[in-house]
Amino acid sequence: MDNSRRNCLCGLGGLAVGGAVAALVGTGGSIARAAAPAKRFEQVNGEFGWKPHKLDPKECAKVAYEGYWYKGYACGYGAFYSIIGVLGEKYGAPYNQFPFSMLEANKGGISDWGTICGALYGAAAAFALFWGRKERTPMVNELYRWYEVTKLPIYNPGELAQGVKGDLPSNASGSVLCHISVSKWCAAHKIEATSKARSERCGRLTADVSFKAVEIFNAKIEQGKNYKGTFAVQPAVSGCGECHQTKGNDANWAKGVMDCTPCHNGAEPLLNKFENHP
Repeated sequence: MDNSRRNCLCGLGGLAVGGAVAALVGTGGSIARAAAPAKRFEQVNGEFGWKPHKLDPKECAKVAYEGYWYKGYACGYGAFYSIIGVLGEKYGAPYNQFPFSMLEANKGGISDWGTICGALYGAAAAFALFWGRKERTPMVNELYRWYEVTKLPIYNPGELAQGVKGDLPSNASGSVLCHISVSKWCAAHKIEATSKARSERCGRLTADVSFKAVEIFNAKIEQGKNYKGTFAVQPAVSGCGECHQTKGNDANWAKGVMDCTPCHNGAEPLLNKFENHP
């Protein structure tokens, strides 16, 4: 490198460093925080810039069922597409520009790990494109609490059934976890988890979740910030929460608001005046 070029680069570097230091030095000569906002996480139209439009729950439930089978038992894909995809079909961009295949990862409780029910995640993810956490949380609470206590599946595609036709037995899972939801249904009705009937059950359940999620979606559009769900906090959560979710309590180390009873045997006696709680 020749001297003239070296001098030029050094001069530019000196100007850049000097300018940065000058920007940080206040009138008192101390180093101050940079005031410029970070640009990395900015999004077009803001964080939650998409406009919601009311949808028909029956139409969306059918799409959710079809989406479940289209991607091969993909409950998350079906539920998400039944909201965002249907908006795309009706209104175009930006809804139809989403990479929907991303939601396929949620099948089987996220790549067959049996964690959160993919259909529930798909619906919650759809809500998140329109509303921030504070406004979205009552919507998610309503959907998840409904899922815990409702006997599912309800939806019946009739002759359009792609797994098995006819009626299927139903039960209340008591849990939003795929592992518990599927296992309790299979055990209660003596049906193998790898059977076509179980796959059909999850396809119909995806439609059920979509139907309820769209009802909540529409109610949120109507009520705005005044939206509140109708399903109460589970008794086990209220009871256990007196110790395990109370600020300042030595036993305040529980995270989440899902029903405690499916995973914690101590929750049942706890509800009976806290007797025999370990």
